[in-house]
Amino acid sequence: MPPRSNPTIRQRRLGAALRQLREQAGMSASDAAALLGVDRTRISNTEAGRFGISASRVRTLACNYRCPDSCLVNALADMAQERTKGWWEEYRGSLPASFLDVAELEWHAVRLRNALTSHIPGLLQTEDHARALFDMVIPELPAEEVDLRVAHRTQRCQVLNRDDPPVYEAIIHESALRMQFGGRKVARAQLMHLLEIGERQGVTLKVIPFSAGGFPGAGQTILYACGPVGALDTLSLDTSHGSVFIDSAMQLANYRRLLDKMEGSALDECDSRKFIHAIAQRI
Repeated sequence: MPPRSNPTIRQRRLGAALRQLREQAGMSASDAAALLGVDRTRISNTEAGRFGISASRVRTLACNYRCPDSCLVNALADMAQERTKGWWEEYRGSLPASFLDVAELEWHAVRLRNALTSHIPGLLQTEDHARALFDMVIPELPAEEVDLRVAHRTQRCQVLNRDDPPVYEAIIHESALRMQFGGRKVARAQLMHLLEIGERQGVTLKVIPFSAGGFPGAGQTILYACGPVGALDTLSLDTSHGSVFIDSAMQLANYRRLLDKMEGSALDECDSRKFIHAIAQRI
């Protein structure tokens, strides 16, 4: 089977975790290949996500690497044996790969921490709000592309509607709440949607008001996806050229601290709800 030309974020994350275990064991790719009786390039391609690996081989490598974390090994084995394609795959080749990677990241997370300054989080957007955003993209998108992006974003939101949704926590700046994308009617409906979804169990919405002044992380769009174990957490930073994914332990620790500090600048959940409602009433 030829190597994957475009491995998904989850495939790359599995490979990166295996590479980290190997490096922590002080072993080269050649050493690991010898233990499995394969060519060195097989290890390199597996660690890059270009080749798949069986759950049994993951356990063999983890044993050879002397990994003491059974929870991590079990999580990696589960990732390796996944064969069912997610709903986002129907958009492959039609939308940028980063769109699909974000959807995959969200779907497999056990907890999601979102922080935005100028936009409503994607998982909380109404269809009309999302369409208004995509209609403003420069260069202008064809109508068919806008329809695809809106449909994809709407399906992304279903992760919060399934039987076992991840815990979801969003920090939203006041500026994002006051942006009237699509006009007053769409903006008000969007705020009322936030109030409705904020009542769900496992969903926490907090607002940073203008009165809080400056705060760490201002201007960034952050999605922190917690894996089944901390070693498999992944960070997504939204940029004008697509999403950037980070899995470095040091960077993850820095962003956890950043999110904690942003949360410290926000109103509590009850006051945030009152704040959103007040803005909605004035639109």
